[in-house]
Amino acid sequence: MKTSLFSLFLTFLALTWATAQSPHVSAEGANVKITYGQPSKKGRVLFGKAGSGSLEPFGKVWRIGADSATVITFKKDGMFGGKAVKAGTYTFFALPTEKDWTIILNSELKQWGAYKYEQIKSKDVLKVTVPNKTYPASQEKLTFTVKDNSLDFQWDKAGFSIPLKF
Repeated sequence: MKTSLFSLFLTFLALTWATAQSPHVSAEGANVKITYGQPSKKGRVLFGKAGSGSLEPFGKVWRIGADSATVITFKKDGMFGGKAVKAGTYTFFALPTEKDWTIILNSELKQWGAYKYEQIKSKDVLKVTVPNKTYPASQEKLTFTVKDNSLDFQWDKAGFSIPLKF
């Protein structure tokens, strides 16, 4: 009886943990693939000043997704936000502010969130700053879209667009 109850408890615990994870999805174009955890807004305030109760405070490096850090792969050398980027796979971080986003590509892979960013920031490969973009319609799920000439991000009505050239 005790074994059955313990097994039932472990099953419940595993199911609860599995459903708490955000799905991992990819967006892919001819030369770029980005893989990320896709959380939903769920009525939350997403971005705001530190201490405001927002999910992601302005001025703090974020994994720009959920669970493991977002990764971006460039299939060939190109331009990312007007800066040269070599073909390869990078961890993709962002630093949102009230007026813009600093996008960071880092060579240290297999990161969980951005919790250890301060320890690995010396491995930053590239940083670009792009202006905030306000979309007319809300997007419930965090979404990246890869186009031939841009990588676009939207969550709720907030987002950005990074020019791409290959």
